[in-house]
This record gives sequence, structure tokens and C-alpha cells, in this order.
Amino acid sequence: MSNLVAVSDLHVTYQENREVVEQLRAASPQDWLLVAGDVGERLTDVAWVLSLLKERFARVVWAPGNHELWTMPDDPVTLRGVERYEALVELCRRLDVLTPEDPYETWHGPDGPVTIAPLFLGYDYTWLPAGHDTKESGLAYAHQTGVVCTDEYMLHPDPYPTREDWCRARVAETERRLKECDPAVPLVLVNHYPLVRQPTMVLRFPEFAQWCGTELTADWHTRFNTAAMVYGHLHIPRSTVYDGVPFEEVSLGYPREWRPRTRPHGLPRRILPVSPP
Repeated sequence: MSNLVAVSDLHVTYQENREVVEQLRAASPQDWLLVAGDVGERLTDVAWVLSLLKERFARVVWAPGNHELWTMPDDPVTLRGVERYEALVELCRRLDVLTPEDPYETWHGPDGPVTIAPLFLGYDYTWLPAGHDTKESGLAYAHQTGVVCTDEYMLHPDPYPTREDWCRARVAETERRLKECDPAVPLVLVNHYPLVRQPTMVLRFPEFAQWCGTELTADWHTRFNTAAMVYGHLHIPRSTVYDGVPFEEVSLGYPREWRPRTRPHGLPRRILPVSPP
């Protein structure tokens, strides 16, 4: 039997996480794996992880996280912004891993068929802290509390003037492609960030939500025929339902986060077929 399973936020800079990745296995030779971003910061780490997973799963689908797009000071690959993303896409294509730039493919397993749509959307500072109505005010508050995403220093939007400009361009292009999909075949949307803000309401530091998505996608799960929405980034693995659509946060996270759990990670997480009650 074929399963559609998912992981995200493997963060293999940490040796303990690399060991988790080495243990990931498919339950069936026909299993497809969705990887919702934040594999690592360096292209060499991304290549190691995806090549290993490609050997173990029938199909691997990747959507970028923010960490893959960082340009680290000590990284020998100095590409920034769009050029860095394009290099990641080319790396995936050499490994035969699907990306947001490739035609969407259909998984035909139990509870299918479903069209798998890996997305790259970004964020635009529209999920602001309570009491703040501008990006400038929200960022000032974040700096005041000390909760500032490293993207502000490592994720460059070149050649776009800002990260929100890049986000809006990605949203427009992705929306166009989703409209072209056969509405009779449900979608599994795979994005590093959730499409709606509700999952961020449980963040320990709610001001971090401004680096977690965009209001532009708030109705996508209902506008499009969506079987499930798969995401990561928050490092709060759980299953929720919004407007009747399952949302699956499938992150591993940092060792300090997953190590104390009774069931440390439970990855990969099965998305389809739907598990029995």
C-alpha cells in the first residue's frame, strides 16, 4: 500500500537531527514523502538529506523553508535571494526531487487521487502583533522584546526590494497555477508556513507570527479543493482542522524541543490514507 507522508524542519546542522534523518524509512516502497522546508542552511546539507531520502521513498517533494534561503557568512555558496532559490531548485532537479517550479504531480494511493502542490510563498508582515498596524511598528515591538527572526539578517530578497515584495510576487504566480488545476481532483498543499494565521496563536512569543505567513492566502484552503494542508516552521507538531480542512504541522525542530517528548518525533507523519480513529 502506498502512503503519503511528510516531514519538515529537519535542521541537520544538529548532529542529533542528522541521526533522526538517517533513521527515516518508508513503510512501503511506494510511499511518497513531502518535505516542507528547513532541511538546513547549506546546499551541501540539503543535497545530503534529499539524496538520502530519494533513495528510500518512491517520490520526494520539497518546498523551501526560510533556512535554506539564508546566506550565512561562512557559507562557501554566497548566492542570495532568487539566485539562491534557483540554485536549490536545480539541485533538486539533479536529484529528481519535485519543487514548486515543477508541474504538480498526482498521487494515486488510498484516499486519492490528490494533486501534490509544493508552494513557495514567503511572508509579508501582515500577521502583526496585537495593537500594531504597520510593519515598522511590529518590528520595533519585536526588537523591544528581543524576539526577532534571523531572516532579518540572513534572508535576502534580491533582486526584490523587500521580502514582502518577493512574497507578493510568489503568491500571485502560485495562485495563477492553482487556478489551472483540475478542481475535481483535491489538492494537498505543501508550504513551509501555514496558509492561515490560526496555528500561530499558540506561539509562546506571538510577535514571531509576522515571520510566519501572509493574509493573502487566508482563504486558499476553501477557495481551492483542498484535501490537506502540510506545513512546518512553528516547531509545534500537531493536527488541526480549519473550515473542515486538515492542517498538519510536521516539523522535527531543534533537539531541545523534540527530545523531551514522550514520542520524540513520530516522523514521517502519514497524511494519506487518513488514519482510522
